[in-house]
Amino acid sequence: MLDFKHSKGEMTRPRMRDRGIYVLPNLFTIGALFAGFYSIVQAMNSSWEHAAVAIFIAMVLDGLDGRVARMTGTQSVFGAELDSLSDMVSFGVAPALVMYVFALKGLGKFGWIAAFVFCAGAALRLARFNTQLEVADKRFFQGLPSPAAAALVAGFVWVMVEYGISGPEVAWLASAVILFAGISMVTNLKFYSGKEINLRKSVPFFVVLLIVLFFILVSTSPPEVLLIMFTLYALSGYVHATWRWLHRKEKAAAHLPEEKK
Repeated sequence: MLDFKHSKGEMTRPRMRDRGIYVLPNLFTIGALFAGFYSIVQAMNSSWEHAAVAIFIAMVLDGLDGRVARMTGTQSVFGAELDSLSDMVSFGVAPALVMYVFALKGLGKFGWIAAFVFCAGAALRLARFNTQLEVADKRFFQGLPSPAAAALVAGFVWVMVEYGISGPEVAWLASAVILFAGISMVTNLKFYSGKEINLRKSVPFFVVLLIVLFFILVSTSPPEVLLIMFTLYALSGYVHATWRWLHRKEKAAAHLPEEKK
């Protein structure tokens, strides 16, 4: 009887461990959802820095949940759906409301329309991403990813607060930023995804050195560095599209007959 209990315990223990692993990635997703909700609450309390930082925390947690699920082999349909809903709150609703309350409220109807464009852009971006998982090129995102768009908005708010600039002073610049981010999410522009990078493989020493330097740079002045970084990333899709257009134009010109050149 004792042996039976012992063997039964050993049989059920791995099952309990499997349940724990399945819960783990979803805990990161719930954490990202909480960070997005917390950002909205802090914006309502006019705590702009906390609202902006919470969005960046949501980004980190959102990046971890997928990696944890893949590393532990615990991907599930439930987790994917929960992740999309969490992303909509943290990277769609939260940044739009934070920017609206911070800077766009005084613009009247135009202010909330600009905020809604961002919110709708995030919803459309997430819906398109979910429907193109099997056919999309893994190396690139089609349209600016919603976490990057949210980081652009949050970084703008954080920098303004850091330099003591109130939202109404930069209301029109804020509207341009949020419209740019919202529209970029629904474009067909390609943005590098970084998914081909395999962290399990060995990397050259200088790559590790660059990562360390990056964290040092961010720690020196987080608001400015993060805003510049995500602004450059948001512009990279436009630069890539322009480069491809010029390249196609050069190839077309090279194939023209001599008399038509």
